[in-house]
Amino acid sequence: MSQAKRVPELGEIQETLLIPLYARAVETRKRRGMLSDPRAVEMVEALDYDFARFDGARSLLGSNLRTLLFDAWVRDFIERHPSGTVVEIGTGLNTRFERLDNGTVHWFDLDLPDVIDLRRGFFEDTGRRRMVASSVTDPGWLEAVADSPGPYFLVAEAVLIYLNERDVRSVFELIAGRIPGANLALETATGHMVADQDGHDVLRLMAARMRWRCDDPCEIETWRDGISLLDSRTFLSLPDPVRRDLSRSYRLMLRTVGTIKRKEMESYHFNLFRL
Repeated sequence: MSQAKRVPELGEIQETLLIPLYARAVETRKRRGMLSDPRAVEMVEALDYDFARFDGARSLLGSNLRTLLFDAWVRDFIERHPSGTVVEIGTGLNTRFERLDNGTVHWFDLDLPDVIDLRRGFFEDTGRRRMVASSVTDPGWLEAVADSPGPYFLVAEAVLIYLNERDVRSVFELIAGRIPGANLALETATGHMVADQDGHDVLRLMAARMRWRCDDPCEIETWRDGISLLDSRTFLSLPDPVRRDLSRSYRLMLRTVGTIKRKEMESYHFNLFRL
């Protein structure tokens, strides 16, 4: 007898985690996809949700490119600090640990209680990996992280753009104050992208809306002494290691879309900061 599917009961912003999950599952099912994530396929098949409404959305490709870039940054950190600590902020149903675990890295999966409840249906805590149910704006989660071996790399993929700037600033303050020297990877959206999100091929289907606009990631360096922007990319300036792993057809697609939709492609930045 087949097991009953689970209905994901999530808040408006939390529901957006199902977009990158489905993107990875769709890519995995392709003959020559840009990534392979069998766990994503399993989770999609186990959830009672209308994923089909995302079919054909170009943003699924963008979601996977973002995932590959953040994977590359985290992989580089782990290679340099094999026993350090990685924190997945707004982890959703991500499987980055499964893709990058080296056998010694320490890992925290942080998200709101409804997400962690859903996540526990698919993942378990281990000696090096722990789920934490908390808002990123609540300082309590940093106590557990600070007790874990440094240095620290934090990934906030598709999270902070849904907060207002005041709350984003508070997150930077919390991290810099408790684990100074940490790296933080996150994306920023320009005012153009925030203003046009009702026409976005996927976001228009969701209740959540981006709230934080940032036209220049360098502005964040002025928020607090010691914040440094180490790298900033767009879909049109992905680093060579990421581009090399793409098939020729995907590289051609990026060039073509970049020519037609350059302003849109440059409205979304992926940034690596040191606090």
